[in-house]
Amino acid sequence: MKSDKLELKFWGVRGSIPVSGPEFERYGGNTSCIQLSLGGRHLLFDAGTGIREASAALREAGVTDIDLFFTHSHYDHIIGLPFFEPIYNPKVSVNLWSGHLAGKTTTRGMIDQFMRPPWFPVEPDICRATLGFRDFTPGDVLEPHSGIIIHTVMLNHPGGAVGYRIEWAGRIIALVYDTEHRDGLVNQAALDLMQGADLVVYDTTYTEVEMPKYRGFGHSTWQEGVKLAKLAGVKRLALFHHSPSRTDEELDKMQTLARESLPDAFAAFDGQTISF
Repeated sequence: MKSDKLELKFWGVRGSIPVSGPEFERYGGNTSCIQLSLGGRHLLFDAGTGIREASAALREAGVTDIDLFFTHSHYDHIIGLPFFEPIYNPKVSVNLWSGHLAGKTTTRGMIDQFMRPPWFPVEPDICRATLGFRDFTPGDVLEPHSGIIIHTVMLNHPGGAVGYRIEWAGRIIALVYDTEHRDGLVNQAALDLMQGADLVVYDTTYTEVEMPKYRGFGHSTWQEGVKLAKLAGVKRLALFHHSPSRTDEELDKMQTLARESLPDAFAAFDGQTISF
């Protein structure tokens, strides 16, 4: 990949639980995992089931230095970590970042809690990669590598979730998912992350018709995503964190409706690659 090229790949676009079946073939059934490749660096966001396929691609590309950022630690965002091949490779370095549990536990403590018996047959000490555990507090500005600036914000989600704004070489990607909006109010945290972004990945788990049934679950709608994207002057909007019950036909319809107000909106699918 050219050194000045930014590439984003969706390895998992579902929320809550992975799904399979003929009605989910085109958009896919893996849970959240996004890869950013920029300036020779490889950043992953979340370790849902999609990270298993990401690990195979990274191995084939000979990547030996990886940063993995967690938005939060609900099952659908961490369940793939024990199946992420690079953490078992002694030739690989993996830095793991989290901030949603700041003041409660560390990144190492979070991983130690779920990657151990009886939840998993082995503990993290079986990993042979060089692992770095990086803790931050939402609101911190991170610079994991020279020239890569990441702004962090706590989003409205049960137990907390971190939104990320990645800035590199004049381009901006905002990851704003697992966040719930409030009727009639502008989600200022989300808007700040999204401002002027080239691409925003937004939580569109529900529709506005469905929201009254799911208040407090910590998710948003495609309608809210479109509204914020227009306010923020976003160039492209990715509808993301699809409900596990949302079929291909329903996602097609969601995308069509979103494009009536924002022509460059699209429903993300497993394996989709976008270059800048």
